[in-house]
Formats: sequence, structure tokens, C-alpha cells
Amino acid sequence: MKHFLLIFLFFSVFSILSIFSQTDKETVDICVSAAGDDVIYLKDFIVELPGVTENNRPPIAKNSVILRKNTTYRFTICNKKNSEGEGIIQLFDTRRMIASSYNPKTGKIYQSFNFQCTMTGPYTIFISFKDGKKGSAVGILSYVKKSKP
Repeated sequence: MKHFLLIFLFFSVFSILSIFSQTDKETVDICVSAAGDDVIYLKDFIVELPGVTENNRPPIAKNSVILRKNTTYRFTICNKKNSEGEGIIQLFDTRRMIASSYNPKTGKIYQSFNFQCTMTGPYTIFISFKDGKKGSAVGILSYVKKSKP
């Protein structure tokens, strides 16, 4: 009887916690759907970052990928339900930022952007949170189409 009660309490607490939390897989599935029906999912980037501390730079998650010339990719960012900050996804080549989901002039964050790759090579995906806030998000890299050379 004692063991039954402990097992019952364990599963009750677990059930309550699962109702209020969103798993990484659920967030990835939601974000893949948000990327659109016209794309093929390639890779996800699960990010959880602390907020910025005084006199420090905002934390950034960096992920490297190889992208192919004459291919269009879509980059999508989705915040987890409990995220304090709004996620931003940016794409850099070896020299500079070439695309971003954040427009600093308007302050607007877009959920996705497309990138037409003109040079095969290494690229870096940066994921951060607006104003350096603490946050949890998922970034998705999707294939849109191959262009003729």
C-alpha cells in the first residue's frame, strides 16, 4: 500500500508538471509547422539562454552549417511558451550578417526569412533574445527549393 501511494504521488506530480511545460519536441513540431507546407525540415536548434548580466554582452547561441549554392533556405524562430524574451535568428557568412529575423529600424521580429544561397560554404546561425532577456526558443533550418544555375 505504501509503495502504491508513492507511485501514485510520483505520477500525479509528473502529470501536473507536464501539463504546464512544453517539451522541446513539441516546440520543434510547432515550429516546423510554422515554417510552412512548402519546405522540407532539415535541422533544429534548441536554445535556452540566461539574461544579460550587468557589464556583459547578451548571450548568443552559435551553430555552424554548410549551405549549398543555388539553394533557397528558410530560417524560422519560435519561442517556447515560458520564454521571457523574443527569439531572434540571424545568418552570418564568414565576414558579415547577411539576414536576420529582426529589423532594428522598426523593432519588428519576423518569424521566418528566406535566404537564396549564392556560394557553397560555411555559415553561422546566431540565436539570441531581444534586449538580452532570458529566453527559450527553437530555430529551424528548412529547404525551400533548388534553383537552376
